[in-house]
This record gives sequence, structure tokens and C-alpha cells, in this order.
Amino acid sequence: MRRHRRAKIVATVGPASNTPEMLKKLFHAGVDTFRLNFSHGTHDDHAKVHAAIRALEAEVGRPIGILQDLQGPKIRVGTIRDGKITVTAGDTIRFVLSGSDGDQNSIPLPHPEIFAAIVPGHHLLIDDGRVRVSVTGLGDDWIEAKVIFGGTISNRKGVNLPGTVLDLSPLTTKDRADLAFGLELGVDWVALSFVQKPSDLLEARGLIGERAGLMAKIEKPSALDRIEDIIGLSDAVMVARGDLGVEIPHEEVPGRQKELVRACRLAVKPVIVATQMLDSMVAAPTPTRAEASDVATAIYDGADAVMLSAESASGAYPVEAVAMMDRIIRSTEQHKLYRSIIDASDPGEEQTAPHAVAAAAADLAEVIHSAAIVAFTSSGTTAARIARKRPAVPVLAITPDEKLSRRLCLLWGAHSVLSEDIHTYEEMVERATRIAQAEEFARPNDSMVVVAGIPFAQAGTTNNLRVVQVGPS
Repeated sequence: MRRHRRAKIVATVGPASNTPEMLKKLFHAGVDTFRLNFSHGTHDDHAKVHAAIRALEAEVGRPIGILQDLQGPKIRVGTIRDGKITVTAGDTIRFVLSGSDGDQNSIPLPHPEIFAAIVPGHHLLIDDGRVRVSVTGLGDDWIEAKVIFGGTISNRKGVNLPGTVLDLSPLTTKDRADLAFGLELGVDWVALSFVQKPSDLLEARGLIGERAGLMAKIEKPSALDRIEDIIGLSDAVMVARGDLGVEIPHEEVPGRQKELVRACRLAVKPVIVATQMLDSMVAAPTPTRAEASDVATAIYDGADAVMLSAESASGAYPVEAVAMMDRIIRSTEQHKLYRSIIDASDPGEEQTAPHAVAAAAADLAEVIHSAAIVAFTSSGTTAARIARKRPAVPVLAITPDEKLSRRLCLLWGAHSVLSEDIHTYEEMVERATRIAQAEEFARPNDSMVVVAGIPFAQAGTTNNLRVVQVGPS
């Protein structure tokens, strides 16, 4: 089953989409990877969805990726008297470390790491930034602040701290239990929420090992300050524009998105653009024109994948949202300006033999009008190096690793196929031509560019390029 587009679709599973029947509809509408959001649902709920996706995978005969998204540390205010208070610009309010039944002079904020790190001048954003306050004074167990933007503060509302780096592990006790459960299930990707610094990833990597790909969610300004190191320690990146858009000025989000996509493309790491892409389709059968343009912009930027959140998890039109995203991607990739924009944003490649071979394969395939680029890959690196060039020719990624075939469902342009290892040139040519025809990428007498590493089945080599002709039927 071939997708006639290069960028991939990630869809979040929730109450609107967690049945086997709906998962099947979403896959056929265009989903390449399903996201299990561990901020919601029980382990039993997620286990049933995981089993349903694997059953669907066996039925359709195509790899399907599963992304586990960990909740991460949630900073919230505590309980407030009468459930809420209203503050206005210019008011002075006080947060306290302990206590309950708070009022304007004693709003509970039960997070000692905040009191240890915050300084006067830092801002606290409450309820996704609807209320903004600036710190004017503090003690060991209290913070005084002036209200900049007023509004209502109610029980357990979230708090963002854009200028404060907290001494806080991104893995909570809940996350550790969820991670162990997800790895036991066999998820393909693990997304780490609220990454602040490179060392945050080391802790997660130590627990995950090679059992799943590690994805860093970029939603903190402090992460942007160390982004190259964070990308280097990750296997993929998610541009989580929800929390990121709360903590940095709205007008900076589009530029940051482009920077992150470009940096990931340069580092040969898949990148997802997420949050509010078709948000109005939570309640409506069609998106706004601005939302359609937003999805298209991510595709023009060169993102590997775009993601649906509430649209597919809890919305009234999950299948329609996926189908709409699929249509927008295909239309964008077929637009007459798409190729020139993608080529203009090419970040270049590292001056190494493997990168040069992959780049040459992409260029050669376009010059000779190849039916496909066939990449034999045991670690995914060969396919990723080719995909970084964003070639006009489809990439057929053949791997002996079942988990890798599923992870490749996030990689731009890669159509992954599971097949045994090859050991000789003859096997390579025969396997490439047979699979390319079976997967409807090539027909008799077509030419293809085949890329592999010699010795075969050795990860990361990418040193061999060959043009082959598909034999007559």
C-alpha cells in the first residue's frame, strides 16, 4: 500500500479513535504513525490500542509506527478557595510553597524547584498564558508578583516559566512507570516532554537503550539555547508548538519552526511539526483556510511529518481530519513552487563519504528519471541521508529489522519494507528489482538507483551506489 506523498502523518489516539474499526479507517485515510498520549488513559487502554494497531499492521501487510508520548512534569497551582480567584493588571499577588484553600495572598504552588530557581523579573504564565505575572520579590517559601495580564486563576491550572530553568528531571515517577510499560509493549518511539537541556536526554536514553527511538519535544525556551546538542542526542524531534507558543512570543514561533526543521534536516534526524494544525476540525468537518496554510507551510519547510492531536483523539471528525491533512500534503508537494522552495532550503551535507554517496544517489536519480531510489539499510542511516536531500524520486527503504521498518514510518519520503539481509551484489539487485515491482514503484525496463553499504548488513557504511535496470516482464 503506497502513499502518494512524501511527508508523513502522525495521529493521536483517544476516545474518538481507539477502536479497531476507527484505527483501520484512520490508517486507510493516511496515518503513518499513531501517537499514544500517556497524559490520558490507563495502561489497559493503551495496551488495547497497541494490540489493535499491531493486528491492523498484520492485516494490511505494512509497517505502522507507534509513538509513546510521556506526560512529563506538570507544574500546576494548588487548590484555591471557592475554586477560583480573579486578578487584574497591576494587582500584587503571592504564591506560597505549602498550604491549601489559597486566596490572592496565598496561592499554593507546591513545587520547591520553582522557589529554588526563580528570580525577580522572571514571569509565570498561568492557564496557557491567559494570566501573566512578573516576580517582584521572593523568600524561601513565597513569591510575590505583579499581575501583567489579569484573568481567572482556578484550581490546578498549569503554570509555565519561560525564563526559568528548573532543576527537574523530565521523567516523573509516573513517566518511569509509563516508559517501562511502553517498552514492554514494544512502542517504536518515546517522546520526552519538557526537555530543557541536553542532559535530560541522557537519563531517558539510559532507560530506553536501543529498544525505541528517543524523541525530544521542543517546548521550552531553554531547549532552544542548546538545540544543536539536544538534536544530536535525540533520534527525532517534535516541534511542540503548544507549550512553546506559550513560553515564547507568538510572532517568534514560525521562525523557530523553520530553524528547527532546518537543524534537524542538517543533522539527519526526523522532525515532526505538531499542535493545532487543523484545530477547528475538532468540531467542524473542514478546517479554516489559515489552518490549511499552516499545514502547507510545514511541508514547504521540509518537515518529515505533521501531527494531529485533539483532531483525531477527541474530535468529531477524526477520519475527515486525517483525509484533509493527506490532501493538503499531496497538493502542496505537487505545487509548481514546491520543488524550488525545498531545494532552496537544502542545508547542505557533511563532508563525508557516506553523505556524499547519499547526495549523489538523490541527484543521479533525478537526472536519469529513476523510478525509485532503493536504500538497503540496517540502522536507518542510509535512508535518512538520502531523505535529507528531499529528492523528487521516491525512496524505497529495505531493512531486515522489523522495529526499524516501523520507525521509518516517520521519515520523509521513505516507504519501508521488511526483508532479509542481503549478502551479495546479485542478491542486492534481485531483491531491489523484485520488491520495487511488488510495491508498485517500478515497472519492467525502468531504471533505479540502489544504495547500500559494503560490507552488507553493517550499520552506517553507505558507500555503494549502483544503477540497475528492471528486467522485462
